[in-house]
Amino acid sequence: MSTAAFLTELATTAADKTEVLATSVPHGHGPVVATGAWGLAIWALVGVYVILVAILACFGLHRGMLVSTCWRKRAKLKEIERTIVLPEDQLPRVTIQLPLFNEATVAQRLIETVALVDYPRDRLEIQVLDDSTDETATIARQACERCAAQGVDITYIHRVDRTGYKAGALANGLKTAKGELVAIFDADFLPQPEFLRQVVGHFADPKIGCVQARWGHMNREHSMLTRVQALMLDGHHLVDNRARWANDMFFNFSGTGGIWRIQAIADAGGWAHDTLTEDLDLSYRAQMAGWKFIYRPDVVTPSELPEEMSAFRAQQFRWAKGTVQSARKLLKTIWNNDSLKLSQKIEATYHLTPHFTSPLMLVLSVLLLPMLAILPGTDPRSMFLIDLPLALSTTGSLAAFYMHAEAVQGRSALVALRRLPALMAVGTGMAPWVTKAVLEGLRSMAGEFVRTPKKGNEGDRYRATIKIPVAEVILSIVSLASTVAAVQNGHWFAAPFAALFCFGYGYVAALLIDEQLERRRAERRSLVPVP
Repeated sequence: MSTAAFLTELATTAADKTEVLATSVPHGHGPVVATGAWGLAIWALVGVYVILVAILACFGLHRGMLVSTCWRKRAKLKEIERTIVLPEDQLPRVTIQLPLFNEATVAQRLIETVALVDYPRDRLEIQVLDDSTDETATIARQACERCAAQGVDITYIHRVDRTGYKAGALANGLKTAKGELVAIFDADFLPQPEFLRQVVGHFADPKIGCVQARWGHMNREHSMLTRVQALMLDGHHLVDNRARWANDMFFNFSGTGGIWRIQAIADAGGWAHDTLTEDLDLSYRAQMAGWKFIYRPDVVTPSELPEEMSAFRAQQFRWAKGTVQSARKLLKTIWNNDSLKLSQKIEATYHLTPHFTSPLMLVLSVLLLPMLAILPGTDPRSMFLIDLPLALSTTGSLAAFYMHAEAVQGRSALVALRRLPALMAVGTGMAPWVTKAVLEGLRSMAGEFVRTPKKGNEGDRYRATIKIPVAEVILSIVSLASTVAAVQNGHWFAAPFAALFCFGYGYVAALLIDEQLERRRAERRSLVPVP
């Protein structure tokens, strides 16, 4: 981003002005050469910046390679989008697990939807795995009773200790599961009636351990925040997952909207709760045990996106912290596994470390101000011959990534391009929060599994906790100063990216503050007596 322009400036400066410009600072009407301790400090700052840029550039290059893979292997990817129809008497027995925890707004909807799945009644079992401590328990139990009265094989299992959180509930359900396959749906998902018939045919191949389907988004157009989230998830499902599957690399069961062979879970060591991303952890252990995964992008399960920034942050925090924990747990084993190809090990490393880009971006946004204030702007020739191509190439992979994700599902690639600045702003604004999650993941394993609040039919029933976004406000001000410095010193390609940092941090802070104020207004309204 602004990194490309900065690297170009360094290269041009080194070639044309040697180290005089690279270690100069504004003084009166012109630069003076920095020497001694000040010069060393500037070079140290430059060195740190360049290292961070190089690491981020590697992630950008990798993203572009995933898009290239999807394009090169589009024939193979298209081939997997087909349903293998099995004779009725050969359909395997399936257990559907529905893990719940305080999901009063969506529990009944989920249970009643799953009860309508089109599959032989004598080969389908539904387990409602409820750890709830509120009225969800009553709602779910009554919904199960109504479905059972209609002839559905449904079991309500309630735990009071919540040991292992979601992973513990799933493992507990497997103790009594009747199926040879197990499908899993979180509370905010609504599987289509034909889901099982579309995916169970793949398990005729005894090597298949898991089939993951794509997530849909029921409330995609609710707001700019939900549109950005949908675009992010489309990129993960329609580029990340498809490219990894096409290249025979490891990818993960996404925790919901997929189906497992129970034997594969057992062979991998079962569900573990020493990380907050039990799905990612189990996926890698199963694939290292020799099981194959399939990704079906044409099978879509609608779901609900968080509509509040606080809820979105709660979700992203858990995913980031859990992914870092899984990286701590798995990477050494992956690199010591002689049966894996080098390309698989490299891809697994990229897959397990994407959230480390957030602390890198956070540091870069802070370093940007002194760098723009110290270094002089480049001349017009350098800007158009070097800066512009580099700036376009660094953002190009990001644009190609999300444009491809939208195009492949029949949506407009130009819409993805128009929403790209908002996506970049949200990603930047989330950097402080994700950085906190990364640090916690590095410091400790496991932790409390904090559910993502779901609106369902009762929008205000569950809300995520909000803290005053002090870090975001401060960083927005710092980035505003960077924008001013970029304009004043002629860093024309850096200026828009500094402004993007400013907007991103400010946007996230503004949404959180607005949500907090709205809750206080709602509390005051609730205290006003009804006439």
